[in-house]
Amino acid sequence: MAGESFVPAQAAVEVPRAKKARLVHPGFTLPFILLIFCFAAWGSAANLTDVLVGVFRHIFTMSNFQSALVQFAYYGAYFSLAIPAAIINRRYGYKAGVLTGLGLATFGGVLFYPASKLLAFAPFLAALFVLAAGLSILETSANPFAIAMGPEESATQRLNLAQAFNPVGANIGVLLGAVLILPNLTPEPAKVIMTHQQLRDSQEHDLNLVLGPYLGIAAVLALIWALIALRGMATPAEAVQEQGDVRGGVFGRLWRNHHYRYGVGAQFFNVGAQVCTWSFTIQYALDVVGVPTDHAGWYLQASLLLFLVSRFVMTYLLGIFRPTLLLFLLAVLGVGLAITAITAQSMVGLIAVVGISLSLSLMFPTIYGVALQGLGEDTKFGAAGLVMAILGGALMPPIQGKIMDSSSTAAGFIVPAVCLALVAAYALFDLRSKRAGGALVTEGAH
Repeated sequence: MAGESFVPAQAAVEVPRAKKARLVHPGFTLPFILLIFCFAAWGSAANLTDVLVGVFRHIFTMSNFQSALVQFAYYGAYFSLAIPAAIINRRYGYKAGVLTGLGLATFGGVLFYPASKLLAFAPFLAALFVLAAGLSILETSANPFAIAMGPEESATQRLNLAQAFNPVGANIGVLLGAVLILPNLTPEPAKVIMTHQQLRDSQEHDLNLVLGPYLGIAAVLALIWALIALRGMATPAEAVQEQGDVRGGVFGRLWRNHHYRYGVGAQFFNVGAQVCTWSFTIQYALDVVGVPTDHAGWYLQASLLLFLVSRFVMTYLLGIFRPTLLLFLLAVLGVGLAITAITAQSMVGLIAVVGISLSLSLMFPTIYGVALQGLGEDTKFGAAGLVMAILGGALMPPIQGKIMDSSSTAAGFIVPAVCLALVAAYALFDLRSKRAGGALVTEGAH
């Protein structure tokens, strides 16, 4: 009897100590590392694009609206190509989607060469659209590909780790613009005394400055394409999805899935909060705190570095805590920091604006992983909807700008506060509900 009673007691002790899920499936360590390079590469290309808004206004004679078409081309390509990317992923697999995205983005980078010789804005805009189209397909494919490379139990942690290298690339992109382009542009006062031919030569010189970094990015993307093309990367998750019922009704199923539908909305507001915060950090430093112009940019750089470090910290914490619990806590923290920026209107407020990046660091990959959990054969189209939610980064900043114009720079931060409150509401909804198919993606403690 003693032996019979001892075995169940031992089992009761051992069950809660289940082995922690692997980060990736056996044999997928190198493919996962190659995929991480994709995340860093598109971060560099995307953030270098931010520099182009001011650069093109400097090189060409154009209005602020015309130079803003740079961002319109970028966001427009992301929005337009997400569904075609989903079709590629559904029909040919994630590897094909990643290779298509890398190839198209490489071609877009190469197109900067003929654009620089034509000395016109439109060819650069076309090259940028092709580049961004490739990045859209790459992101639509790479995020769910990272999820599929390992057990479902560690999916959100794995995606956060991959996404942590995106701001690494972003900081490299900003550095390329700050070191290779901006300091070497022809000074505006010098143009006043130039002849027509000298102006044309200076324009060609400045456009060649833009060309160099993009050709470098194209070369890196081409190298990553070759390395991935040579690897077998079919994941078990894709094999399961292909065996499922893929006949019609995918959009209806996605719409009826509240965790997914609300997740797309949360992603829209998360990206909106991110772009709003980073777009107006320098303006807050200048207008509210009175930071000297030559120092204001350092606060945005501090935000990006905090975002980068926090990504890695959050990846570790996701091995301990439930993803949506961390999402809720950081979203609430972000709301508090945004309200502090509105009310303090001092150096404390500026530090709060910088601190919002800590809250943002967890959000994109966590919302992505939670919203896609359990979608099965619908994952590839579901991923497209979450990438299209980047549109929030195009639509929310003008609202903040309008509030700033009519009230004050500090008051404008009510927009990221509201956006982050809606992200917190999604996290709370996820914490308080269950899916029909079972538990949510979690790592470690509940």
